[in-house]
Amino acid sequence: MQTPTTLLSLAMAGAALGGTAIVCPPAAPAQVELAAKEVRRYIYLRTGELLPITASGAGITLQIDPALAAQQYRLQGDGTTLAITGGSGMAVLYGVYHFAEKLGVRFYLHGDVIPDEQSPLVLPVLDETAQPWFALRGIQPFHDFMEGPDWWNADDYKAYASQLAKLRMNFLGLHNYPERHGGYPGPEPTVWIGLSDDCDDRGRVTRSYPAFFANTLRPGWGNVPMKTSQYAGGAASLFDADVFGPDVQRGQFPWPAEPAACNEVFNRTADMYRDAFSFARSLGINICVGTETPLTVPQLVKERLQSQGRDPADPAVVRDLYKGIFKRLARAFPVDYYWLWTPEDWTWGGNQPGQLEKTRDDLRAALGALADLGHPFPLATCGWVLGPAHDRAALDAILPPTSPMACINRQVGHEGVEPAFANLSGRPKWAIPWLENDPNMVGPQPWVARMRYDAVEARRFGCTGLFGLHWRVKALEMNVAALAAAGWDQAWVPAGFDTTPVTAAKSGDGALGGQTASFTAPVAGTTEPTIYQTVRFDLNGYQLAVPDGTYTVTLQFNEPAYTAAGKRVFGVKLQGRQVVTGLDVFARVGANKALDLGYPDIAVSAGSLGIEFTREVEFPCIAGITILGATKATNQVAGRPFARRINCGGPQTGEYEADTAAGGSTVPPAGKTRAMPVGDFYQDYARANFGGTAATAIAGLLEKLDGVALPEPSTWSEGPGALVATATPWAEQRKRYAFVDELAAWRAQVKGAGNLERFDYWLNTYQAMATMAEVSCLRGQLDQAMTGKDFQVAVAARIGLAAAWSRLLTLQTAIVRTPGELGTIANLEHQTRARARFVDGHDEALVKALGHPLPAQATLSQNYTGPARLIVPCVRSGVTKGEVLQLRIIALDHQPVASVTVQIRPLGKGEWQTIAARHLGRAVYQATLPAAENDFEYRISAATTAGTPLVWPATAPGINQTVVVAPSRSATPSPAPATLPSPLKPPR
Repeated sequence: MQTPTTLLSLAMAGAALGGTAIVCPPAAPAQVELAAKEVRRYIYLRTGELLPITASGAGITLQIDPALAAQQYRLQGDGTTLAITGGSGMAVLYGVYHFAEKLGVRFYLHGDVIPDEQSPLVLPVLDETAQPWFALRGIQPFHDFMEGPDWWNADDYKAYASQLAKLRMNFLGLHNYPERHGGYPGPEPTVWIGLSDDCDDRGRVTRSYPAFFANTLRPGWGNVPMKTSQYAGGAASLFDADVFGPDVQRGQFPWPAEPAACNEVFNRTADMYRDAFSFARSLGINICVGTETPLTVPQLVKERLQSQGRDPADPAVVRDLYKGIFKRLARAFPVDYYWLWTPEDWTWGGNQPGQLEKTRDDLRAALGALADLGHPFPLATCGWVLGPAHDRAALDAILPPTSPMACINRQVGHEGVEPAFANLSGRPKWAIPWLENDPNMVGPQPWVARMRYDAVEARRFGCTGLFGLHWRVKALEMNVAALAAAGWDQAWVPAGFDTTPVTAAKSGDGALGGQTASFTAPVAGTTEPTIYQTVRFDLNGYQLAVPDGTYTVTLQFNEPAYTAAGKRVFGVKLQGRQVVTGLDVFARVGANKALDLGYPDIAVSAGSLGIEFTREVEFPCIAGITILGATKATNQVAGRPFARRINCGGPQTGEYEADTAAGGSTVPPAGKTRAMPVGDFYQDYARANFGGTAATAIAGLLEKLDGVALPEPSTWSEGPGALVATATPWAEQRKRYAFVDELAAWRAQVKGAGNLERFDYWLNTYQAMATMAEVSCLRGQLDQAMTGKDFQVAVAARIGLAAAWSRLLTLQTAIVRTPGELGTIANLEHQTRARARFVDGHDEALVKALGHPLPAQATLSQNYTGPARLIVPCVRSGVTKGEVLQLRIIALDHQPVASVTVQIRPLGKGEWQTIAARHLGRAVYQATLPAAENDFEYRISAATTAGTPLVWPATAPGINQTVVVAPSRSATPSPAPATLPSPLKPPR
């Protein structure tokens, strides 16, 4: 497949055409009919010409070719005609979207980007075939925070489903938090847990329990309840009421209490998913939902079971509960897979006693329930790791080959794809990199280089699925686009990079959990200091493959982090025998000094040496392991010398082998960057989004910011995206944000309303990021002044903090495009300002010290001071026949606007009909469009009190928002994808 740059230039190689038609065969599948409409739409948007769709003739022809694989398509053009063929209706649709990209259109999860300038219709001269590397490609939007799908409604799911198909993705998976102590973060209402008798034939539940999504009244994850009218910087105007959350919980915030209300939330959620997922499946998108294993039975369900004399822990009862879950799902909304998420602490703390056995029993109960029901959908596993600490591939032995196994990358995405995928064979394997990490939830996170790298690694490990975990949508447009493209084309892999498929590794050999770290400080007391400069910490131990025999085991330690005794204390067991307790490396030898403890006569049987760490204070930590001795004589074979040395936490060094996690995961070599080249991506992105002569320079800057080079203004503090005070003065810290001024300097070179609107989104985003850092510095200055009792400096810092916070919220308000940006605003206000009292935390003490109230300048401004604009938080580009589209419109200005109207007409022709929008509250309006019968276009306008006209989209009236109406008959439900050819290289 050619690079986007080549595609764009290729599209201009043909001659301008007149009289061209789109040829769609009679009685074509619904997806092919939709493809014809999509070709017409994107040619109209790019050229202004509305082509006819005919049943025969010459022009742009669409057709299924049985000789092609199910997801394979081919584009053939001679400059006057173009044939788009595919192995299925979905493949034809993929081919059409690829052709739209050749016309200069770009697709992102939040919507389309159409170049500002139209051009004559040309058809390319080409002949190319494409097929994906992975059978399934898609997203895993994660519930639990306000930035993510907790605030999506049916229209949001359907909008993103349309974009997934355009990105040539075909999977959407949802995790469901179960009930937790204290009620947070769940239970969530995606998955209902109960007995079969507690739901009816339509899947409507008749008995349930309180369940909820994130909302502005829900505490937890660092948030405290807060009214939206209290938001600063004009952000309050974005919400029509003081309470905000998903429509399925209207009137039931923060969560339902009465039994009927609990049922209603579950049933509304099912209605939303039935509507949204039916639409998604018509586009070939596979749906997966599920909760955690072992099954957490809600307290109210437990009590009902116990009242019936049944034990909720009885495997037979658990199996009955799974039957209830699965039977209700099969009736309530479309599902292609159900996944069970394995224990989260397998990644943070290793296995708890009996936990693996309980997980195995639970999986068997779920499999038995599916068998009882005739296997309505396959069971899959997922989790924060692939499997337990001692063997990440352990579940492979008990799951049927039809069960996919999946996991997200460890360390919130900062570790790569799990190499133990290579140890699985004969089953689907789904890798899930993080498109963003939740500690820095409120900041920009361009990870294009990482997305590309993880896609290559997933291919090397033989994965058949590639999904991205995320919360936000618009803020991650680059990451999503990069991951989507990498599922089809990896031509950017540099020469010399090893793409050889990874073979299965010895499972059960290596570290049991833990994290790795490296240090540069010199280490005394050893002739091999590099061994002691890398460590594995917070681990349970090691399970090592060693031949039967007797050995001296030497454990090599260094204290690289602490400079005082008592900070890290632990014990060690060898083969189950305690050999040391109360080990405090610093107390024994000090920091950055080698400490070797040798234990002779350690007997090994059954080919395995077990080293176990017992935790006393903080995390155990080890730098190296040396095993020296002789193997046991067997029959006529004498014992022989044996040596094994492990560089804990580090790569292979001299006689020391690289550290591994049990299950085959290896530690990357020191200094290796987990990244791929991204220059081509950003050049194409900047041209498509910003146009003009500035694109090359902007692309270069964005390329430099990608990945770990970009500062992270927030972190995890009781929840995601929290700002933290820093003692560094802003005058010093702002040097790290000099790129923001560099980006701003290019604004004058950006021409065109659409280009400028897209540029301003990122300029405001990075200006907001810098303002977050400024806020953190000002809070640090305030803290220091209060500690030093320098109250005049404290007052100045407090005034500056109020101004900076108000400015930050105005910037965040100006960038709102989707529910994700609304969630970012709520996160900042609820978590950092309300919970951490980041702005007013010292007010009581400061007022007391001053003896009078703070000056008026210390009061947060609630006024919006940014540019006036219209916002449509959910942009649908496809609907079903007869669907009534409800537009939610935010008219943002310093004062309420005079009016908001929508103009609508059939696509490309006819008179415009005007529809007045209804005011809901504050700056929020709603417009109801007529029931959709044929493709149409619309635009929105408003008049400010100052008389300034506002339009949406920014390119209107020249280029308006277009909507394609899908054929009325149902498309074929999305089947489980066929196995692709070799994971090495798709056919071309």
